[in-house]
Amino acid sequence: MKLIPAKLDGVYLLEPVRHRDARGFFMESFRADTLKRLGLPSAFIQDNHSLSVPRGTLRGMHYQTPPKAQTKLIRVLAGAIHDVVVDMRENSRTFGQWEAFLLTEENQLQLLIPKGFAHGFCTLTENTQVLYKVDALYSPENDRGIRYDDPDLQIPWPVEEPILSDKDGKHPRLAEVEIYTKEQWEGTA
Repeated sequence: MKLIPAKLDGVYLLEPVRHRDARGFFMESFRADTLKRLGLPSAFIQDNHSLSVPRGTLRGMHYQTPPKAQTKLIRVLAGAIHDVVVDMRENSRTFGQWEAFLLTEENQLQLLIPKGFAHGFCTLTENTQVLYKVDALYSPENDRGIRYDDPDLQIPWPVEEPILSDKDGKHPRLAEVEIYTKEQWEGTA
């Protein structure tokens, strides 16, 4: 597996090795000892799978607060997404910055998002399926989000009028949420 550092501290793209032949391909999509060898978190305890039928579905920007913060490992099984992460760790050198990634069923790239980042994606195709691993269970009490269209962040999304859940349309701006230090995020289990 090839490790590709992103511009945001702690965020990585992972490119698995695919073995191709006339039948298609085979690859290891997750292997805990490989992630450990690369110095990455590998204690994932839950898989989440989403299907977004219409193109232009936007899910996000989601995160969980300490002590229930989550590291995520994202991959696309079908379709394509414009995936965005925002650094929410107050004393990080990249605090308040965002980065976007193209994840598709063709490129098979995976995105590792550490604790302390808000995450969201917009589907670029119909019937997009996203699978992601997390290292902490869902906690309604710690479930939070920030606006996908926060004017301070100026994230350029690939659609003018995304399809949103009611919840995602009501998130506050980054400047309006409780911010934790990088150490508080990293100190969560």
